[in-house]
Amino acid sequence: MAFSAEWLALREPADHAARDDRLLTAAINAAGQSPMIVDLGSGTGSTLRAFAPLLGGAAAWRLVDSDPALLAQAALSAGPDVTMHPLDLRTLYDLPLSGANLVTASALLDLCSGDWLTRLAARLKEQSVAFYAALNYDGVMTWSQPDRDDAAVTAAFNRHQRSDKGFGPALGPDSARVAAAAFAEAGFRVTEADSPWILGPEEAPLQSQLIDGIASAAAGAGEANARAWAARRRDLVRDGQCYIGHRDLLALPPGY
Repeated sequence: MAFSAEWLALREPADHAARDDRLLTAAINAAGQSPMIVDLGSGTGSTLRAFAPLLGGAAAWRLVDSDPALLAQAALSAGPDVTMHPLDLRTLYDLPLSGANLVTASALLDLCSGDWLTRLAARLKEQSVAFYAALNYDGVMTWSQPDRDDAAVTAAFNRHQRSDKGFGPALGPDSARVAAAAFAEAGFRVTEADSPWILGPEEAPLQSQLIDGIASAAAGAGEANARAWAARRRDLVRDGQCYIGHRDLLALPPGY
């Protein structure tokens, strides 16, 4: 499933603000000194930019994405220790994990299937690599100014989130829970934390695009009132606040 560079840039400040600070620090500590970090579904490099201010020393990165255009944009601002890897994430044995200390992913797991997550956990256990996955949508959406169709639109959007996004039936709102179980079953020590978007009037452009995306997905899942809901919601973005639930996860392999 492809995302535009414009959408990724618009959401990046909200993503960085939402990450749980303690879990991010724990992930950096798990990576160790001068780590090699592999970022799955890297887009234009948002995870790298979230880590950069907090890394105590030099870090090498391998950015992995199926979209060469997003990787080309990432390369424009990447340093000499960052390499680009245009790969199909479904083929886990092609991932460049040799020498890696940490594998990261942001806003990715809700697009993936349970089978893919189980296989990823097994692959990372083979390599004894820690895994940090942030911003996994958890199915919760609330608004400071309620609308009569909020519940129906959320339910339809969550149904759409479970449709195939290229990895098989997607986990959508269940991704963090299933990921935690899959990595725990593989012997990892798992820690989780909430990382919600809390968007106010200052994020009105992001709220507007988010509302349109939610409505489009909900309409695709059969919610007849989704477009009308979106029109009413857009009228409120400069006065209201929305909460979009996410979960972060850190999984440490045996021996860490």
